[in-house]
Amino acid sequence: MATAQEVIAAIDGYMQKFSGKTNGDWYVGIASDARKRLFTDHNVDEKNGAWIYRQADSHTIARNVEAAYHKAGCKGGPGGGDDATDKVYAYVITSTTAE
Repeated sequence: MATAQEVIAAIDGYMQKFSGKTNGDWYVGIASDARKRLFTDHNVDEKNGAWIYRQADSHTIARNVEAAYHKAGCKGGPGGGDDATDKVYAYVITSTTAE
């Protein structure tokens, strides 16, 4: 589990590896089961896709981090989930992902 600053640092660090991508190329969301959301619901390629997720200390932190990324131009919708929704995930949107 991680603080908001730790989650943001991990995700920002990962995103920076893809220098040709802007915030608008990324989808950021929250989930209780990030792997299911990424690989089943959003159809992200687990082996070849650009994706990351981190567990936050609480659902409130996860929601705040998600909102900050949306404010910064990343795609995704606010809300959803419940008190177990403590993982923040991000992936590069491609022609095969489902937003």
